[in-house]
Amino acid sequence: MPKTKPSGTKVRKKSGFVIGRDSFGKISAVEGIRLTPAMKKRATDAERKGLSAEEYRQTIVRSYRKG
Repeated sequence: MPKTKPSGTKVRKKSGFVIGRDSFGKISAVEGIRLTPAMKKRATDAERKGLSAEEYRQTIVRSYRKG
């Protein structure tokens, strides 16, 4: 016999939030991580171009790829 959910229970979605670049920079500073001017420029360019998250990741990978 299949189990049924008790009435009155709600299914909760995982909640999350997005922090901005400035807030992320402050959090990273606590960890000792600093953005270089090149990193800041790349992030600004990606935002200006409207890149998706995947496109932005690919831009980062290309910038660190050897040869």
